[in-house]
Amino acid sequence: MSEKTMSEKILIIDTSTEACSVALLHNDNVISSFDVTPRSHTKMVLPMVDTLLKQAQLKVNDLDAIAWGRGPGSFTGVRIGTGIMQGLALGAEKPVIALSTLATMAQEAIDKHQAEYVMAGIDARMGEVYWGIYRNENGLATLVGEEQVLNPEVLTQLTYPEHSFVAVGTAWQAYPELVKMAKITVLESVLYPNAEAMAPLAKQAWKSHQAVDVEEAAPVYLRDTVTWKKLPGRE
Repeated sequence: MSEKTMSEKILIIDTSTEACSVALLHNDNVISSFDVTPRSHTKMVLPMVDTLLKQAQLKVNDLDAIAWGRGPGSFTGVRIGTGIMQGLALGAEKPVIALSTLATMAQEAIDKHQAEYVMAGIDARMGEVYWGIYRNENGLATLVGEEQVLNPEVLTQLTYPEHSFVAVGTAWQAYPELVKMAKITVLESVLYPNAEAMAPLAKQAWKSHQAVDVEEAAPVYLRDTVTWKKLPGRE
């Protein structure tokens, strides 16, 4: 577990990739837990939540909001995280904050490596990449353009600004040819989204009133073939 300074009482959950992570903003601190546990998210995430809440001497009802990694990522992983978020938020009647997994990795590159421009890519399988470009705007990862799911060959043919980019995510290991398309430094230490890196994004979203009712929250898959079933009995 790790700790650093921040504020608000926001629980953050991410299970969108092979990694499972939880963080808690409380009393100007961020406490967090992170583990790479493929196919074990359903067993690990709630115990992680319980451990952090007990460490902070809080209950779910004490929170201001619940944030979660809304995707893109593994279909199963994103669904698990969304389901956990729904259960906790509904039970405690708390608003929720949707956070991009791509922006999360870019945020970690900014926080730990002072990156100015970041290319975030997650291996989407089926010969595709979940993709986003971010810039450092006052210490926060800010999306340039839009998040997409693209063929790696298409990515290598696009024209990029004359910036030096930091690259994060699993796409660079899955498709090494991507490294050739711009001035890129790959951060092999940032392969997966980490809930701790979501903390600055969650805090900013909370301050700018981006939290919504749980009924309005939905995951983001980027692939049009995937749909999300709304909560039972809700339009």
